[in-house]
Amino acid sequence: MKRTSILFVCMGNICRSPLAEGIFTHLVEEAGLRDRFSIDSAGTGSWHQGDQPDRRSIATARQHGIDITAQKARRVRSADFDGFDLILAMDGNNVSALRALAPDAYNIHLFGDLALGSGEDIPDPYYGGNDGFEAVYARLLAGCRKLLSTLGDDDRAS
Repeated sequence: MKRTSILFVCMGNICRSPLAEGIFTHLVEEAGLRDRFSIDSAGTGSWHQGDQPDRRSIATARQHGIDITAQKARRVRSADFDGFDLILAMDGNNVSALRALAPDAYNIHLFGDLALGSGEDIPDPYYGGNDGFEAVYARLLAGCRKLLSTLGDDDRAS
């Protein structure tokens, strides 16, 4: 059975995309579907390469029983566009940045379109307080649950 590979992308890969990676990984493991998915995250910028996620992302994930401390920020690589089935950007600016890097890539989507079905951007909580991280967590959790439901059903039918 083919594994579905997903790359979650935000600007610096320290707030939203590490949370999305952690949430989706957690849900996949709870569902017993780990062998069906390859999950990663990256940023469109390189400011935080090699850094752990933002301490507030770590704390928010931890409050929900998810450990993202082993993650390290990285920048999107050209190989990612061929290497992942789905590249899910957290907002329109990141979609634009990704399309500038790979104009012909078919696999770039807005998380709010594909996972939430709402077309909404997941706001960057970096300059706000802890409540912003919790709000982002809630939206990512809702989207990741829907995404897993959709992809998990698709995988079972294969």
